[in-house]
Amino acid sequence: MNELQVPKHSKLVVIVAFPNLPLLEIAGPGDVFFQASKVLYEKTGIENAYKVMVVAADRSDQVVTRSGIGVSSPFKIEDISQPIDTLLIAGYNFDNPVIETSDFYQWLSEIYPKVRRIGSICIGTFALAKAGLLSNKNVTTHWEKGGRLHNDFPDILVNSSQLFVKDGNIYTSGGVSSATDLSLALVEEDYGREIAVSVARHLVLYLKRPGFQTQFADLLPEPESAHNLIGKIHEWMVSNLNKDLSVEQLAIQSNMSPRNFSRVFLKETGLTPAKFVEKFRVEMARKFLEESDLNIEQIAEKTGLVSLVSMRRIFLRNLMVTPSDYRRSFKTTKNEIEV
Repeated sequence: MNELQVPKHSKLVVIVAFPNLPLLEIAGPGDVFFQASKVLYEKTGIENAYKVMVVAADRSDQVVTRSGIGVSSPFKIEDISQPIDTLLIAGYNFDNPVIETSDFYQWLSEIYPKVRRIGSICIGTFALAKAGLLSNKNVTTHWEKGGRLHNDFPDILVNSSQLFVKDGNIYTSGGVSSATDLSLALVEEDYGREIAVSVARHLVLYLKRPGFQTQFADLLPEPESAHNLIGKIHEWMVSNLNKDLSVEQLAIQSNMSPRNFSRVFLKETGLTPAKFVEKFRVEMARKFLEESDLNIEQIAEKTGLVSLVSMRRIFLRNLMVTPSDYRRSFKTTKNEIEV
């Protein structure tokens, strides 16, 4: 058995990693906690604020990430004798026979009462759910897997649009890069905003995003869940974005009565026609903000969002960010395209 050495006053952060996960799910939190320790020593004299260790969910000696880069994991979960401050589950395998036949989920449920806080990165939420820790909890996960999480565990309250969610001492995060946002939030919780912002600045992060900010996923249903009716009117909607897209007009284009159109549309998409149209316009506006040189007022008019004021209100409602802030974050320059 290996012996893990943890400085007396350190907060032990254990990252339990599943095979084939994105490297950033380990490296992101690891760098945040390392930099936090460095900043804290420089600013306050606190030494070794955090100690980070990586262990493999399948008890192997190395976690091979999906990019092919291996991360050493010399310690096993049974080697952890010191109190765990923060336990993070990174990644998840839906059908891993080694993990599924082990006592990993039993260990997870038994260790939970002994840790100060527990969290998941991306689809690691599924591991917490399988261990029985998320019943009636508010959680998030990668936006692509939110539907599956809800279907597999209907007693969980899933909000897959948010970057990260805290419910009690359970923290869940969304897509891969949100692991960094979650880790910064944990540092802020421990040592305050000034330290967290300093860590973000040292790591040259664009900003420390709040958990309620949305994951910038597609707002609309996946094509396979909505192609029948939408497929008939999609091109017409694109060509008439700044025209009347009321349920009556959409029904006419589909050769249906407004009432029947609304019923079928809701069944296929999970959205009312009005809500779908709003999200459709936001999606098109996002593309113009990312790829065109049109000013925001022109984009508002072109996409049927009417005005700057209206477009701002609708963006905040759907994306929790203003059009101008969205453009600053995601605008693709001509030079970037040509590289």
